[in-house]
Amino acid sequence: MVVLEEISCSADLKKLNKSQLEVLAAELRQEILHTVSQNGGHLASNLGIVELTIALHYYLDLDSGNDEIVWDVGHQCYAHKLLSGRREQFATLRQLDGLSGFPKPYESPTDAYVAGHSSTSISVAVGISQAARQLGQQKKVFAVIGDGAMSGGMVYEALNHGGDLKVPFTVILNDNEMSIAENVGAMSRYLTRLRSNKRYRHLKDRLTKFLLKRKKIGKSFFNGLERLRDAVKYFLVRGVLFEEMGFVYLGPVDGHNIADLLETLRLAGQIEKPVLIHVITQKGRGYAPAEANPTAFHGIGSFDLQTGQAPAKAPSWTDCFSQQLLKLAAEQPQLVAVTAAMPDGTGLAPFQQLYPDRFYDVGIAEQHMLTFAGAMALRGLSPVVAVYSTFLQRAYDQLFQDICLAGAPVVLAIDRAGIVGEDGETHQGLFDLSMLCAMPNMTVLAPRDAEALRQMLAYALQLKQPVALRYPRGAVLELPQYPPQPLVYGKGELLLHPAKAQLGILALGDMVERALRLADWLAERGVAAAVADLRFAKPLDAELICDLAKSCGRLLVWENGIRSGGVGENILALLQAAGVAAEVELAAFPEEFVPHGKPEQLFARYGLTPEKLGQRILKRWQFA
Repeated sequence: MVVLEEISCSADLKKLNKSQLEVLAAELRQEILHTVSQNGGHLASNLGIVELTIALHYYLDLDSGNDEIVWDVGHQCYAHKLLSGRREQFATLRQLDGLSGFPKPYESPTDAYVAGHSSTSISVAVGISQAARQLGQQKKVFAVIGDGAMSGGMVYEALNHGGDLKVPFTVILNDNEMSIAENVGAMSRYLTRLRSNKRYRHLKDRLTKFLLKRKKIGKSFFNGLERLRDAVKYFLVRGVLFEEMGFVYLGPVDGHNIADLLETLRLAGQIEKPVLIHVITQKGRGYAPAEANPTAFHGIGSFDLQTGQAPAKAPSWTDCFSQQLLKLAAEQPQLVAVTAAMPDGTGLAPFQQLYPDRFYDVGIAEQHMLTFAGAMALRGLSPVVAVYSTFLQRAYDQLFQDICLAGAPVVLAIDRAGIVGEDGETHQGLFDLSMLCAMPNMTVLAPRDAEALRQMLAYALQLKQPVALRYPRGAVLELPQYPPQPLVYGKGELLLHPAKAQLGILALGDMVERALRLADWLAERGVAAAVADLRFAKPLDAELICDLAKSCGRLLVWENGIRSGGVGENILALLQAAGVAAEVELAAFPEEFVPHGKPEQLFARYGLTPEKLGQRILKRWQFA
């Protein structure tokens, strides 16, 4: 590294000339590639935004806090972290107690806001700019948002409000023609028209610069020139949405040309109203495998930097769901699949290829996705909505109103439930059980292994009511010694029941395998434990729970979720209502935001491995 090693803060960039900035871009890509190939992370988006990040750091005063950048989603902030005093720590990216892969204000004041979910940056920027106005501060505020995030409805609420307020701030639309997967929808087609209309772009920019230089001429003449510019706009482009919402539109600009970017940023700084800069970038820029397949390199584990190949992975829970869905779709023509811009991540890509007329990608629009699916379900279709647990949170009201209250027979396939790992607080799927179990009319299932997942997906489609099927990230479990028995509504399954059991372990989903290991650990120490798979988080099997409580006198409830409002607390309420006295230990994550780290590291940190729980149990109870 020649230039990057000399950068300890944003101010250092201002000492560099054009050629040095180009060298810096190459070095940033090299550092990002090296670290992500070892630690995993979001690669393609970070490679594509290097020059734009350099230009922003060069133009703005970030070190003093006078200016702020709000990164939408935030997974594209790696170059920003390297330029804002975190280069020495960058090797710890996404590691336990290391740097987060997302903006975190506790890491640096240059991280303006916590991010991790899409389509929020413009709302944040409007709020920051208004706070500055109220406090009499002079501040440049920039929101950097991808074209994929523009499919989220919150964006247009923010544009509508920000354009109406007329306080200056700048939106940078980073247009790489992708979100996680290929973009869909009317906004994507609209941006394509803007990208392709070079006549409009060149003439519009020249007129804007001309007008800015002549504000001192007569007001009526100036207004007349603006109306002339608008007439040109309407002649060349079928409506410019952003300008109709009160923004001055600049671009498109080549997002890999630092000189052009800086010129456009300076131009935007002269405009005393909201501005939107349309920047064209290439996802995966500078690394051939990522350029060729940006979807595969959006979020990736460790990989060989020379070949771009990742180590072979065992079949995942997502793979198992995907295969079973295809099997059921062949038998049930009314089955349709729905996703919010994540056909690959949720395992729906094979369904899309085989049944394109029965597949719906709604874009990054989880609220619309649930209401849309609910309406289809109430008119005779069988929608399966595949969604990450963390993103289901974005549609809480639609889950309540348009699925549960409406009684819509939608199957929610909730991927990445429980601990997710290296993506950290914004992506852990720890809250869905508390959220779902509070909903009337909702049934919640959790499989212990691959065969149970296949069984539960088929069963969920037969129920003809709202059903959530939650399963974790990672390699799917196989427990052939415990083949699942036929499902009976609201009934669990007793897997181990030794004579004179001293402890009953009630486990849910992927915690069942851990519970069986815990039972073995305790047996080696002379403690006999029964193990039951709850199978249903809602409704709970009151008979099984009360019988184990009475026969054992002690219960351990183990779930991969947050304790507050979770299955364990619901079991405590059930026992109290039934008048059953038993000592109960709850094994769940506390009411806090769990940081990033490998899943096993996090289970160990929170005392939720079989060995640590076993020690906790022996410390609490003295077994005869």
